[in-house]
Amino acid sequence: MMENVAKPETWAPVRRAILSVSDKRGLVELAQALADQGVDLIASGGTRTALAKAGLPVVEVAEYTGQPEILGGRVKTLHPRIHGGILARRNLPEDIETLAASGMEPIDLVVVNLYPFEATIAKPDASFEEAVENIDIGGPSLIRGAAKNHDHVAVLTDPDQYERFLAEFRSNGGTTLETRKRLAREAFAQTGAYDKAIAGYFEKCAALESGSEPAAESLPAALNIQFPLRQPLRYGENPHQQAAMYVDPSAHGPNLATARVLHGKELSYNNILDLDSALRLIRLFDEPAACILKHNNPCGAAIADDLATAFERAYEGDPVSAFGGIVGLNRPVDLATAELMCKPGRFLEAILAPGFEPDALALLTTKPTWKNSIRLIDLQAPIGPATPSPSGWDLRRIEGGMLAQSWDELEADPASGEVKSKRAPTATERRDLGFAWKIGSMVKSNAIVVVKDGQLLGVGAGQMSRLDSVRIAVEKAGAKARGSVLASDAFFPFRDGPDTAAAAGVAAIIQPGGSKRDVETIAACDEHGMAMIFTGRRHFRH
Repeated sequence: MMENVAKPETWAPVRRAILSVSDKRGLVELAQALADQGVDLIASGGTRTALAKAGLPVVEVAEYTGQPEILGGRVKTLHPRIHGGILARRNLPEDIETLAASGMEPIDLVVVNLYPFEATIAKPDASFEEAVENIDIGGPSLIRGAAKNHDHVAVLTDPDQYERFLAEFRSNGGTTLETRKRLAREAFAQTGAYDKAIAGYFEKCAALESGSEPAAESLPAALNIQFPLRQPLRYGENPHQQAAMYVDPSAHGPNLATARVLHGKELSYNNILDLDSALRLIRLFDEPAACILKHNNPCGAAIADDLATAFERAYEGDPVSAFGGIVGLNRPVDLATAELMCKPGRFLEAILAPGFEPDALALLTTKPTWKNSIRLIDLQAPIGPATPSPSGWDLRRIEGGMLAQSWDELEADPASGEVKSKRAPTATERRDLGFAWKIGSMVKSNAIVVVKDGQLLGVGAGQMSRLDSVRIAVEKAGAKARGSVLASDAFFPFRDGPDTAAAAGVAAIIQPGGSKRDVETIAACDEHGMAMIFTGRRHFRH
């Protein structure tokens, strides 16, 4: 242990720690740092095994309490010697005397993350019994006890907290009250979100058993949101606005909260919004795909047989708009792709991908004209249609309240919708229609996209008139619009949209249908020899 010198009144030493984690990222490094300063380590189950395998001195919980695990491991840490050591108030002589009389020792640090309940229920084949067995009992008790007694005890509930904790611990062998209060807040948010996930699952199961409509029944009677602070941001959408990023503890699958920033300046509020949209777009594709976003709308997108070709075609679809854009990729960045990104005259704001090969990373981080401007974000996991959907509800604040809705999930095969025109689309057109529909779902309404050969050529976004969106999209596509396909996120109220598309050379259209004038729109397509598919489902994005 570090030399016992006078410390500020708010300082609390760490002499003994209990560790019990399901997520073992950073566990050994944390425990090694604690052990190096003479901290006694107590652990159970797989945590103890991992520490012992790493050669660290660790005491098994059962040995520490003198009580073997019972009920198949359901009861391990629920013991007075554990909870007495956590909850004892160090400034009350009677608490310390009670510990001494019972042969107990204070526990100054609790490191716990909970059974993976959310990950368990996210599995398609998870049974109710399996879900129940993944409801943690001892973990929340340890966390709540430590958080309650934060005057004296620190609690770590997420591996992402370890680095910041260790920076303080290494400097003085303990923690400040400010740190312990922050960790307690995050801990209570964690247990609150955990209980919310369990309650939501039980509600959903009850609805299914009763034959009720799950989507309606699963809407919560009250929204109890507990998102711990991840990091303050320099400012919001504009410099005069305060901003911060908070994390959904129940989130699963690749997301920006779990991604790792490998290089570049701090991400801004607007960067994060664009990166999230890029992530939601590239996860729709199985084949190598690239997209480029500006102001939360895709301005470039393409699919190809390899990532480098996909990126090049995405950039060349609208090189003027792509300059300074946010790039999303669904494959690890290789050297060939990085070389195309670094071509003279090109500048990118940020690149999001499920990994960066070493030679690509070296090139992207040493381009002289970029210096530290380019942000590189590693999702640290594969991305595609098979990755889990977003958790919880899609939420949006309004003055005086909040709106909640289920996430807008795309159809598995949108191009398999009903052919309404006399001419059916060709196989190539169907492929492009499916690609265009996916892109259109991530464009602000009114949304029109023009696509050809798996390449985005033109986008009309956010216009008050759908006809204006068509005009903008085909103008962007220019001469390349001939033989292209067009996707509209909602129905055409009049035939003027298809007429304008046909005049530009568009060969096929995909739209939801549902207008009173659908007959006129279909007639327009037949007059121009265009194919048209109705999906029966719109994708507004306001």
